[in-house]
Amino acid sequence: MYSNHRKIERIVLHYTATPEGRDVDIKDVRQWHIDRGFDDVGYHFLVKLNGDIQRGRPIDVVGAHCYGYNSTSIGVCFVGGMSKDMSEMLDTRTPAQKKSLELLLGALLRMYPDAELCGHRDLSSTDCPGIDVKLVYAHLINDK
Repeated sequence: MYSNHRKIERIVLHYTATPEGRDVDIKDVRQWHIDRGFDDVGYHFLVKLNGDIQRGRPIDVVGAHCYGYNSTSIGVCFVGGMSKDMSEMLDTRTPAQKKSLELLLGALLRMYPDAELCGHRDLSSTDCPGIDVKLVYAHLINDK
């Protein structure tokens, strides 16, 4: 669904739920989502382990990342979130990912100053993204 004038109410952070140190890119995530029946990758942005920010869906296209909130949100995902053996959820964000997430989330909050920054878990019953987004990024939220 295309909309040049979508009202963005939320920026929702996710993780890929992949093992620590295993890098994936937007092509991988796109294929996972297509295999699940989506027409494209559900996220608007993916942050790789090295900090590279890859575009998924265009921002003016409704995402498929948080049921019930897709039409008014932007989905940002970072690679990782699980221990190497996949036995537990961990904050696996690399220093490069942390830096890129700060820049990307900050830019999105400036673009959409009325938007709420939250984690997927703040809107659905999931542990994703494995961190307390409102706590970790309180400084970005408070700087709005």
